[in-house]
Amino acid sequence: MKPFARLATMLGRARRRWFGRTLVVDPRPIASEAPYTFYLPSENELLAIGPGDLVKVTIQSVPPSPEWGAERLWFTVLTAEGERLRAMLDNQPYDIPQLALGQIMDLPRGAVIDIIWQEGRAVAPPSAPARREYWDRCFVDDCVLAGRSPVDYLYREVPDMDEPDDRDPDSGWRLRGTDDAIADDKQHDLPPHYVALGAVLNRDDSWLHLIDAPIGSTFIRNAAGGFDAACDPDLTDPPARQ
Repeated sequence: MKPFARLATMLGRARRRWFGRTLVVDPRPIASEAPYTFYLPSENELLAIGPGDLVKVTIQSVPPSPEWGAERLWFTVLTAEGERLRAMLDNQPYDIPQLALGQIMDLPRGAVIDIIWQEGRAVAPPSAPARREYWDRCFVDDCVLAGRSPVDYLYREVPDMDEPDDRDPDSGWRLRGTDDAIADDKQHDLPPHYVALGAVLNRDDSWLHLIDAPIGSTFIRNAAGGFDAACDPDLTDPPARQ
C-alpha cells in the first residue's frame, strides 16, 4: 500500500472509531431472497437462546469499511429478555474499529444467524428442524444465474468435475437457459458457472421436483411452464422445439 493510501486508511479508521456507529443487520430479507443457501435458526431456537449461549450476528460499520460490507461476529449472551439479547462481543472484528473485544451490545433475537448452545445448559435446546441442503455443484448458464432466463432445459450426466479436495461433489446437473438468452450470453462472452444447486434454486426452483432424477435424465420446459422428459438423454444442447 502506498504511503498516501495507508495514511488515508488510518485516518478513516480513526474517524470511524471516534465518530462511527454500528448497524445490526436484519438477516430475514437476505434469507427470503436466498432460501436455498442462507439458512436461519428456527423460531423455537431463537426463543430458546439464553445466558451463556453464543450467537452469530451480522454487523455493519457506519461509515462503511472500505474492505468489508459487513462482518459476522460471535457474541456471548449475558441476559435474554423478550426480543432483546444483551451480549458481549466474543471475537475481534477485522475492520470495525468502533467495536472492541468484550464490548457489550443489545441485539434483537431476529438478527441471530447461528447459535452455539452452552454446554450443560439446564434446559436442553430444541432440535434444529430437518431440512435438505443443496450444496452439490452443477453447471448453469450465466443468464439463469443472473435471473435473465428461467431454467429452460436440463440434463444430468455422469459427474466429471470432482477434485480430490472438493467439499461438495458435482451433481451431474447441467442447467440451460432459453435459446435467446444463451445466444445473448455467447454474444457477451459470458461463460457458464460451476456453482451450488442452491444458487440456481434461489433464482428458479420450478425444477426442484426433478432434482433427484437419475443420471441420463433430460427435461425441457413446455408451453405450460412445466417440464417434459426429452427423448435423447445424451444431448448437451436444447433439442429443437416442435
